[in-house]
Amino acid sequence: MDVLSIFKDIAIIVIFAKAFGLLARKLKAPQVVGEIIAGLLIGPSVLGIVKLNDFLSICAEIGVVLLMFSAGLGTDLKALMKTGPKALAIACMGVAVPLAGGTLLYMAIYGFAPWGSEKFFTAVFIGVIMTATSVSITVETLKEMGKLKTELGTTILSAAIIDDVIGILVLTFVIGFKNPDTQPGWVLLSTLAFFALAIIVGFIIYKVFKIIDRRYPHTRRIPILALALCFSFAFIAERWFGIADITGAYVAGIVLSRLHDSTYIEEKMDINSYMIFGPIFFASIGLKTSIQGFSLDLLWFSIGFVLVALVSKIIGCGVTSRLCGFRGSDPLKIGVGMMTRGEVALIVAQKGLSSGMISSVYFTSVILLIIVSSIITPIILKLIFARDEKRGVAKT
Repeated sequence: MDVLSIFKDIAIIVIFAKAFGLLARKLKAPQVVGEIIAGLLIGPSVLGIVKLNDFLSICAEIGVVLLMFSAGLGTDLKALMKTGPKALAIACMGVAVPLAGGTLLYMAIYGFAPWGSEKFFTAVFIGVIMTATSVSITVETLKEMGKLKTELGTTILSAAIIDDVIGILVLTFVIGFKNPDTQPGWVLLSTLAFFALAIIVGFIIYKVFKIIDRRYPHTRRIPILALALCFSFAFIAERWFGIADITGAYVAGIVLSRLHDSTYIEEKMDINSYMIFGPIFFASIGLKTSIQGFSLDLLWFSIGFVLVALVSKIIGCGVTSRLCGFRGSDPLKIGVGMMTRGEVALIVAQKGLSSGMISSVYFTSVILLIIVSSIITPIILKLIFARDEKRGVAKT
């Protein structure tokens, strides 16, 4: 492998990813969409000036682990506990309905498959991709309208956090079941063993970090040790328990999420992620995406994929919200607020590709879902709130 060509590839990726990321942000779209499009443009499908090699693949894997570690650090455990059964119920159905919808969609288009077959696991994994929720755009929209601190806003935010935790667990189970030599009971046992170990060891590690944090607040040694913990948990999860490395990284982030300096750690992690590993990961999605294998069948699948992914979140979260006591248009607001997809959907899709569950052509469908959901979610939310305000004025 030529070192100079690697330098050239990284330089091209960083420049294109950041340029297109900024352009996407100016167009009110998620920055990651621009970075993915940059990868698609410079990759084999269009210009062909960068090819994905082993080194870039490893950097992309580091990028995804850092992203999930940051997601864990940003998890508000107190808010998670306070929301109680409502957010949990909404999140559970927000995972179950898209999971079933995605699986049935794939089988309806490509044919039903028996349990344990390659096609069956591909179908289930399409459903797993649909389970992820990214509410950053919803949060920004609610904040803009002054609704973020309301019960509605808190419920959406908390349900989204729980949604991602459940989604990662589902991902862990599905990857475990993919191995034909693996027994379902063993997958469950190894997963429970990992989380039991994570709780016990994590508590001890948290106490140690708390002492270090108190003695040496806001010093670089804290994020350095945190980074070591992130990679250690990622290694232990996959090597010892057969669980996805991103699950280990996410749990490591949750362990440190209640530290006084957790925000400081997250800021330092973001420097690494923002500068190099993040752009390489998102650009690698574009580099892997093959538009050459795009067919009429895949076009219909992509349209169905987007529609099912959006509607299933509205049905799953909206109906459950009504059963939990939300009235009027609030269940619809919660359902719409939960239908945006982002980095986690890409991370899950990436795991599916690396484990051989899906083909790279399906990244096109995922990217389309992210773009569509990111554009229409704030528009629909604002329209619903505006309608309610007009009705309120009319009544008074």
